[in-house]
Amino acid sequence: MKPTWKRLSNILLTSTLALGLTACGAGTSTTSTGTPEQGSAAEPAASSQTPTELTVALDWYPNAVHSFLYAAEEQGYFKEENLKVNLQMPSDANDPLKMVAAGQVDLAISYQTTMVQARSESVPVVSIAALVREPLNIIMTREDSGLTSPKQLEGKNIGYPSVPIDEQKVREVVKADGGDAGKLTFTDIGFDIVPALTGKKVDAVVGGYINHEKLILEKNGIPVNVFKPSDFGVPNYYELVLATSDATLEKKKDALQAFVRAAAKGQDYVEQNKEAALKSLLDKQSSEFPLEADIEKQSLDILIPLMDAGDKAFGYQKKEDWEQLIKWMKEKQLIGKDVVVDEVMKNVVE
Repeated sequence: MKPTWKRLSNILLTSTLALGLTACGAGTSTTSTGTPEQGSAAEPAASSQTPTELTVALDWYPNAVHSFLYAAEEQGYFKEENLKVNLQMPSDANDPLKMVAAGQVDLAISYQTTMVQARSESVPVVSIAALVREPLNIIMTREDSGLTSPKQLEGKNIGYPSVPIDEQKVREVVKADGGDAGKLTFTDIGFDIVPALTGKKVDAVVGGYINHEKLILEKNGIPVNVFKPSDFGVPNYYELVLATSDATLEKKKDALQAFVRAAAKGQDYVEQNKEAALKSLLDKQSSEFPLEADIEKQSLDILIPLMDAGDKAFGYQKKEDWEQLIKWMKEKQLIGKDVVVDEVMKNVVE
């Protein structure tokens, strides 16, 4: 994966996070009245006319998946819900969930698998909405490699970002297709997914996204074969979720419900006004991480149907989807103990 597309590594959050919660929570934030208070998770003491301020940590730099947030801001949907929303880009992709657990931000975009792992370590975080309802992470081979089925990966070298769950996905997929997963070799390529496959440094890669790395490879003249883990027995989990802490949910539940309602309106706007939403996104792009307009356009087309909850409210989460993932992760020893579904996810808007 390109260095500009870092994501939270799906690894167990260490005891360092738990030990650092008190220290991290000591930072100050400013309420909408301009008065410093301890931690952004506290409810601002203000009249009913004063907007509630929420700080949201993105998973990484602004890209197509965040379009609904910018639409909600520009179209005034947050304001209609009496919210003042501050979106911030993390300095490190591992920070958002730590920050939300520590009360440094109210909300963070994270990953369902990471949420399960964190909760298994007793980190008090909870998902309040499913944003991308299917996995984006895929296994890819070059089209000119002749590797057109997972079984053919037997004996091959797989590039991965040193994430245990990604390694497990490949093993599961190869095994399900009749191959010997014990004959796989894994090479840590970090997030240099595109260079690794372009330069033929490995035979296949995992950790790249169907709405990003695949598009970049194809744009650069490297067509690929795609194996979706969910087609081979890996649970069909939510790629991105909206996370908060137990404490923030208790103190700011009304505001969080309002945020999700406004976000839903933002997503509706994006669906109906893709060109305008894309322009707004490009206007908001980070100078440090410039976007490719054609890639983001294609990405948006891929994401919109994957963010649609059908006849349910935007962000709706199914308990059985969490139960299935938790069971699978426990069976594959990706987590050390069971996770209670009602603790790791709550639908704030039905």
